[in-house]
Amino acid sequence: MRGAKVQPAFLVGIDLGTTNTVVAYAKANDAQAEINLFAIEQLVAPGEVGARPLLPSLRYHPAAGELAAGDLQLQWPQQDVASVDHAVLGALARQLGAQVPGRLVSSAKSWLSHANVDRQAPILPWGADADVAKVSPVAASASYLAYVRTAWNHRFPDSPLEEQELVLTIPASFDEGARALTLEAARMAGLPTVRLVEEPQAAFYDFLQRRRATLRDDLADTRRILVCDVGGGTTDFSLIDVAFDDDGEPQLTRSSVGNHLILGGDNMDLALAHLVETRMAAGSEGGMKLSAARLSQLMERCRAAKELLLSSDAPDKATVTLLGAGSRLIGGSRSADVTREEVAAMVVDGFFPKVELTETAKKGRAGIVEFGLPYAQDAAITRHLASFLQQHQGALPDTLLLNGGVFRADALARRLADTLAHWRGAPLTILHNDNPDVAVARGAVAYALARRGQAPRIGGGSPRSYFLVLGEAGKDKRAVCILPRGSASGEEIRLTERLFALRLGRPVRFHLATSLFEAGTPPKLGEIVDLDAGEYLRLPPLASVLQAESGDKRDITVQLVTVMTEVGTLEVHCVAAADADQRWLLEFQLRAGKEEQSDGEAQAVSPRIKEAIDKIERIFGGKAQKVETKEVRQLRQHLERGLGGRESWETPLLRQLFDALLLRARGRRRSAEHERVWLNLAGYCLRPGYGDALDPWRIEQLWAMFDAGVQHHKDNQVCAEWWTLWRRVAGGLSTEQQLRLLDDFAFNLQADAAQRGSRPVTLVNGSDDDMLRLGASLERIPGAYKAEVGTWLIKRLQKADKKGEAADTNTLWALARVGARQPFHGSAHEVVDSATVAEWLHVLLALDWKKTEPAAFAATHLARMTGDRSRDIDDALRATILARLKAVGAPPLWQAMVSEVTQLDEAVTRRILGEALPPGLKLIG
Repeated sequence: MRGAKVQPAFLVGIDLGTTNTVVAYAKANDAQAEINLFAIEQLVAPGEVGARPLLPSLRYHPAAGELAAGDLQLQWPQQDVASVDHAVLGALARQLGAQVPGRLVSSAKSWLSHANVDRQAPILPWGADADVAKVSPVAASASYLAYVRTAWNHRFPDSPLEEQELVLTIPASFDEGARALTLEAARMAGLPTVRLVEEPQAAFYDFLQRRRATLRDDLADTRRILVCDVGGGTTDFSLIDVAFDDDGEPQLTRSSVGNHLILGGDNMDLALAHLVETRMAAGSEGGMKLSAARLSQLMERCRAAKELLLSSDAPDKATVTLLGAGSRLIGGSRSADVTREEVAAMVVDGFFPKVELTETAKKGRAGIVEFGLPYAQDAAITRHLASFLQQHQGALPDTLLLNGGVFRADALARRLADTLAHWRGAPLTILHNDNPDVAVARGAVAYALARRGQAPRIGGGSPRSYFLVLGEAGKDKRAVCILPRGSASGEEIRLTERLFALRLGRPVRFHLATSLFEAGTPPKLGEIVDLDAGEYLRLPPLASVLQAESGDKRDITVQLVTVMTEVGTLEVHCVAAADADQRWLLEFQLRAGKEEQSDGEAQAVSPRIKEAIDKIERIFGGKAQKVETKEVRQLRQHLERGLGGRESWETPLLRQLFDALLLRARGRRRSAEHERVWLNLAGYCLRPGYGDALDPWRIEQLWAMFDAGVQHHKDNQVCAEWWTLWRRVAGGLSTEQQLRLLDDFAFNLQADAAQRGSRPVTLVNGSDDDMLRLGASLERIPGAYKAEVGTWLIKRLQKADKKGEAADTNTLWALARVGARQPFHGSAHEVVDSATVAEWLHVLLALDWKKTEPAAFAATHLARMTGDRSRDIDDALRATILARLKAVGAPPLWQAMVSEVTQLDEAVTRRILGEALPPGLKLIG
């Protein structure tokens, strides 16, 4: 029958791991079917294919001509979903990546949970040269799934993977954003229908399936189980409580999950790589500091040494060799020995130290940021576990299940078990995990069996409670529970106590939070909590434009409906109170920048906003009014009389004013004065283009005006205000939009008289200073374009120097912004390369910083330390810049910015941005 749903032949579990991807399966219609591992065909050497249960979650991007066509031949045609020619995945990628630096994509899964970068932008391999093809973390994850799909379909052509019942595993601590991106990766891979299950649960499902015949006896003395899952990139804790029914059968309930920790085997490999790097440098004249690409290569070597030296039959020492690449850093191959005792001390005592239950994990900045990832500051997994158990009060676990490849090392498993036993004052029951590398994939299949009633199932529902942040009277620290912890999957929950009046066709935004831990009874639906009284995590805001089928703009009354879906993600709908069939799905805004989102309507807005909007209506409204030119010019002063000085206007007020201006945008064309004032106020009220959940919508509406240009194009002040507007909101513009601005930037600076004469009237004229400030604000354009802009600025400085003129302050300011090591709204992967910045710094060093203080300011930002060695200048040049700053008496903060990773104060932020941010909006980059 056409359209009938295909019944799956297999239940398939996929562990999309940081280090390895593993697939397991069982026949769908056989209650006694065994769970098998799917041996994944992959290149294990150039031209050699082998089937292995582990597919390393790695991509290698070869140089043109590096590999012959025959070296990459598989039994099926391959088309990379990330659109990189000749990309190598799996075992051969690991082998090639260990030999050639800067071409290996690794840890894509860790990047999925890193909200401070655009996870859908091509940023990996992190720190790679410009000629290396790059992919996004989402696309990289999708490529591993797509590879598995192709390999499966080659082996089972009559049972395509996309038609099977699929379960994909994720860390229990993945937030809604990371879960949504994981599902997006699956869709990109051609797997549109998957369920998500948390990895610690999957590991325990594997145990239940393997021990199903003796489960009652195995758990007879167990009341609480700790599942500790330490993978390549993440650490997860989960508690599962055990009770027994009247028949003596164990009833299992997942009661708690831990916070997200980017802490795992990668951190251990990196720590060991630092030791080996130091040891190699000891024999090198002038020392040696590896590039980010070479350090990544060294990490691969150290991983192998770590696993060897922590094994049960380990040798006394291992030699780590870094192959030569003919670079100026390393003339040839270098080697260093590490001993079993050193590795044990570093990994066992460094990551699993003996601590007391009362200790808590250290908090603060990420401790290790060489590869741009916000690794946990405190590397002690045992201390994080102590914090977790303190938060989730109740009996300490009496039983332990360990999962993750790191626990193949007996020393690590023993240390964690001994620490828990010390806290309890009694031994623990250790549940046997026969193969931590594959347990999660097998457990995903066991979960699918449990859903069919063919295996024991773990209860517990939603692992966390979810809350709607309230905004009444500006009390933004209160929230109402909209989904209590433990809510069953697939069950819709309607918040009937609160109604919302919304206008169709206009944007709507809600702020949500989730509990990081809850001791005791979870809050009930509708219960009010104080977000300051516990540990809560603000989620990406929910925002949407609710469209009616008829396209009308009427106001409607809605309620919120939440559901923890069967695939394991949170969904929130607006449902019309009068007609439950009318509903709109609210989407999480996942492209968060580095700013802290403001609470928008949750903050108090001036009670005089109506008067202010009336003033805007009088000047720009649709009804023609007799308004003197002087009154138009003084609109800002009139607004300030009612609202206070504009520097005190907070984001919610600013956005309400912008919305009022946007609705009356046609009125700006009435005169040059109208247009000047409108452009000035609109840019000021929407700056810096982000910070409120609905700003992407506002930018979209504003950008629609760009192609038309200005009405009064012969008025120089109107033209200047036009470019000031786009500079102010540049942080909210996409890469494509910023590149469009760059085209006009280039024309205004480079066009000759003939070209200017044929300029279209919609291409707004701009002075050199206007263009200089605009170009410096385009942080999302590729680094190579920024380098061109910076080179133009350097030539301006050199030209002035030859004429004996003082260096232009605006040029130096722009150079500081263009070459900044830490962008404000752009992604760190698009900064100008450090070698080019070093050349610019040498030009700045030739200036007299005592006479030209902005030169010191520019040098500070070009030399600012980030902790990411792919962006930082070399140590020798850093020392030179720091010495010069001290010699000229530069402010202590400037010196600190060069010598350590630090935050900017308000004065420096105002200076580098050109004006202050709205109060309450803080850049954490």
